[in-house]
Amino acid sequence: MTGKSPLVAVVDDEEDVRHALLRLLRSAGFDVLVYGSGTEFLRHVQDSAPDCVVLDLHMPGQSGFDVQRSLSERGLPIGVVVLTGNDTPDGRMRAMANGADAYLCKPVDDELLIGAILDAIRQRGPPA
Repeated sequence: MTGKSPLVAVVDDEEDVRHALLRLLRSAGFDVLVYGSGTEFLRHVQDSAPDCVVLDLHMPGQSGFDVQRSLSERGLPIGVVVLTGNDTPDGRMRAMANGADAYLCKPVDDELLIGAILDAIRQRGPPA
């Protein structure tokens, strides 16, 4: 596992956001997969086994909250960094209660996001 770049999944229904995050995270040394919906991400998560997911909360179909619940039900040890453009106290509380490692608001500072991803990966620890 050493020498391997961390794999980060980006789940956001906005194409411009996915593209910007893909470029940023690749430039920071991450391997990146992008998904336009929670459903698409959940269909591939078992096989792709990302170290962390950058997750939008408010998407058509399965919301970020639904994705968090599914990850928890499946027992997948994936770090979760929520990135939302719709910050509410209830949303923040719910995301953190559902196991998010970080809750950030769009537009996000690049360094803050990268730091949150690295922290989430470290908190989950290496696979046993």
